[in-house]
Amino acid sequence: MRELVFALEYELGCNRVADILADHPDARIRSLSLHATEERLWRVDHATGEPGALDDIEAAFLNNDYYADCLATEECGASQNTRVLDRTDDTLVLYSDWERTPTCASVPHIARDHLGDGVLFETRHESRHYTWRIIHSGEGDVTAFFRDLDGAVGDCAKTEMLRTTNTDSTGRTDTGGYELSSEQEAALVAAVEHGYYESPREVDVGGLADHLDVPRSTLTYRLRRAEEHLAKRHVAGDRPIDAPSAPLYSNK
Repeated sequence: MRELVFALEYELGCNRVADILADHPDARIRSLSLHATEERLWRVDHATGEPGALDDIEAAFLNNDYYADCLATEECGASQNTRVLDRTDDTLVLYSDWERTPTCASVPHIARDHLGDGVLFETRHESRHYTWRIIHSGEGDVTAFFRDLDGAVGDCAKTEMLRTTNTDSTGRTDTGGYELSSEQEAALVAAVEHGYYESPREVDVGGLADHLDVPRSTLTYRLRRAEEHLAKRHVAGDRPIDAPSAPLYSNK
């Protein structure tokens, strides 16, 4: 089995939820379940944030001009149904399903075309970055997958490869040969060199972003992913081999 992790970084105005999350930096959305057939896609999402952010996220999902995961840049004519499963002051759980049309495209459907059936998906959406973790058999055509993905997103998003590794029979990722992406490593090196991790800090994230000539949200995302990876590798080194892994959700 192979693990494929990448992120889509949406441009302003190309994805309503990405725009909302960029306006609410502390809000997050992660998938609890994600499934796709040739004709349909349905998923359950867990959003966290302040009440105003959750109001905006809920409104976007319930509006008929937003279809979760549809990559079509123009009206695609899909039929979507979204329901609120749970709502508190700081959490929102949404169920969405839509029936695709010939003009619809999505990451799960492109993955089905090139990576085969039985693909597993896990997603996380923060600011303009939409991170996908895919587990597949390893027998598909990853190059064709990214070619069609790039064609579907067009100029609306940049694709950033984060890692591609083997997984063992339990679904745990073998990170022994995985290194940080070049973008993550550059962010981490600059952060260390410019005193971001000193106490007190010698530079804040805004100043570091200016130095690297990248948006603040992009730098924050890359640092978080680099820190997450390094922390998990450190902890995994002290855990027994049968430690539970993060859940993945199946495409049936």
